[in-house]
Amino acid sequence: MENSQTLKNLARSFAGESQAGLRYQIIADLCIDQGYPTLADELKTIAKNEVQHAKTYYHLLTNNGGAAQNIEICAGYPFEKITIEDGLKEAMLAEREEAEKVYPEFAKIAKAEGFLGIAKKFELTAKVEKEHELKFKYLYENFKNGTLFQVKEPVYWECSVCGHKEAGVKAWNVCPLCNSTQGFVKLKLN
Repeated sequence: MENSQTLKNLARSFAGESQAGLRYQIIADLCIDQGYPTLADELKTIAKNEVQHAKTYYHLLTNNGGAAQNIEICAGYPFEKITIEDGLKEAMLAEREEAEKVYPEFAKIAKAEGFLGIAKKFELTAKVEKEHELKFKYLYENFKNGTLFQVKEPVYWECSVCGHKEAGVKAWNVCPLCNSTQGFVKLKLN
């Protein structure tokens, strides 16, 4: 493991997943600041997934010959002031890149180097990242179009503050029970 590309790929995965987890938390903070706490909750859940991925790769590193090493990796670290919409779009694109290119390539390399268990972790992560991409795509498109709180068929919308439920194709602007804004309505994804 010590001189393998897989060791470097594990380190890159740890760094990338750590970054993603924090970036999504930053976007969640923007959501809270702008009155979208239920959108923030969705992002925090994805951020939690990313942090868990980072922990998985950290443990694989330290349990497979990477302990006490300073592993040099070269990677891009994007720093830009973002809006909620921009953040959702960039997250969607990053998750797509991981799902379709990064983790499949890392899995292929790990298999070639004989690390079948690590290859499986990369493959499983790619599947989760694909789900994240689809969720971010939905959130991005609907946030951008102003349809985050609308659906085609009537559903029950629920206020996350007081629990009031009401059926419709669009959530209320202000909860008729507690007067919370639409940003507190639980999102209906897909």
